Amino acid sequence: MMNRLFGLNQYNTNVKKEMMAGFVTFITAIYIVVVNASILADAGIPFEAGIVATGLTAFVGCLLMGFWGNSPLAIVPGMGINALFTYTVVHGLHLSWQEALAAVFVSGILFTIIAFTSLSALIQRAIPRSLKEAITVGIGLFIAFIGLQKGGIIVANPSTIVALGDLSQVHVLLTIATLIVMFILFVRNVPGNLLIGIAMGTLFAALSGTINFEDAGQTSMSLSDSFSAIGAMSFGSIGTIAFWIATFSIMLVLVFENVGLIHGQLGMLKQPEKFNRSLQASALAVVASGVLGTSPTVSAVESTAGITTGGKTGLTAVTTGMLFLLSLFFIPFIKLIPDTAIAPVLILVGGLMIQSVKEIPFEDYTEGLPAFLVIATIPLTSSIVDGMAIGFILYPILKIATGKWKQVGIPLMIIALLFLLNLVFHAVG
Repeated sequence: MMNRLFGLNQYNTNVKKEMMAGFVTFITAIYIVVVNASILADAGIPFEAGIVATGLTAFVGCLLMGFWGNSPLAIVPGMGINALFTYTVVHGLHLSWQEALAAVFVSGILFTIIAFTSLSALIQRAIPRSLKEAITVGIGLFIAFIGLQKGGIIVANPSTIVALGDLSQVHVLLTIATLIVMFILFVRNVPGNLLIGIAMGTLFAALSGTINFEDAGQTSMSLSDSFSAIGAMSFGSIGTIAFWIATFSIMLVLVFENVGLIHGQLGMLKQPEKFNRSLQASALAVVASGVLGTSPTVSAVESTAGITTGGKTGLTAVTTGMLFLLSLFFIPFIKLIPDTAIAPVLILVGGLMIQSVKEIPFEDYTEGLPAFLVIATIPLTSSIVDGMAIGFILYPILKIATGKWKQVGIPLMIIALLFLLNLVFHAVG
């Protein structure tokens, strides 16, 4: 039956290999449940509800990828896009988290339309590689900055905007200790390094008296709290400019990020023929994200761990999804994980994402300068979309000014115009 569903013989694999790969992907990605819930909590979504929404959405997304895309890619709420959801859409555009979920739902429908038509290939060809890589780097710096703030390593300062935090505080010391342990585990390539790092960070906090493990046994699971984000979408602001700025912004980031991630991961597998269905599965998962109550999903970077282990088919993704569902039974323990254990993950993930900077041809100023502004303005404006907009607008201007207008296609000009309108509407709003 498994062979018929996933073509195991065709891809020279078996059930044991696929399930082991799915387990490895899960171990490397499980941290997303608590980290995503923590970021959603900053938007106002109850932490427990964020955990449930993240786990359920990962379960649904992985099943979609497994059965429709037949790819070993885990679909989970994305790191970076969750920052866009919380800090740009909710805090910046002043939508409620319920309205932000509605924007996710609508952006998922638009993404699905793109994924099921030739528009996806058109967009993929239109975006310069330098800007694609710059977006990844900028988001990485933004995530790292959020982690440094959560850990107390960086604090607000009226004179210098930000400054080094008080290194004598227990909160900061715990973050630094966990960060060092996590980095050591990661550079030594210890399996499940992020999960082990989170566990160690939680243990450090418990030993310091910051948390108490006995609370886990006393934690009562409130069904109303746990499932409060599911179906909580509100379309009350659908007629406002802010709603459509949010929807358009989320859709743009989703399209660019998923196209890049899925293309790269399937390239590792040498299975480019699965691209269209994998992108379609990813788009459908975004629609589910809005319904289930979380920020949008993407193809997890951690999928590469499963691919490296030998995952080749959708059975790997299905296995990962089932494990995410099982993780929801451990919510009382997950809730104990402190910011000092979460912040180092954000810092490390951000550090990994900035590796894309080496792919940017800075020697060509018409490529390098727009890319630089994307990288700089995403973290400094705390807005992924605004940072993207500045780079996408400057790119065609510099190309035309230097007589390289042939390198700017009509689709890119349209995208740049849409970003310009996005900034104008944002300013007017």
